[in-house]
Amino acid sequence: QVYLREIGGGLVQSGGSLRLSCAASGIAFKFHTMNWYRQAPGKQRDLVARIFSNGTTNYKDSVKGRFIISRDNARNTLYLQMNSLKDEDTAVYYCNTNRGPSPYWGRGTQVTVSS
Repeated sequence: QVYLREIGGGLVQSGGSLRLSCAASGIAFKFHTMNWYRQAPGKQRDLVARIFSNGTTNYKDSVKGRFIISRDNARNTLYLQMNSLKDEDTAVYYCNTNRGPSPYWGRGTQVTVSS
């Protein structure tokens, strides 16, 4: 069974930093593309950052230069370092991967940025 667990959310002031972690089990982690999504109230869930098995990364335009996605294959853990946080980064952040045609999601962690 695939299990993804996010930790590290919280309340932070505008301009501050947070680091999210996602512990994965039930998958051959090092072979998987891993994603961070976020969903703000009343909005759709959007892809924030992606890291491929070879370490290549992609970012949503609005977080480029501020967020860094990384992975530790030895620990089966995905990270999202978020710097220079803005009010508009407030959302629930979800860890995601796919196994075959099936998507898997964590339960999410709330990030709230206050100005």
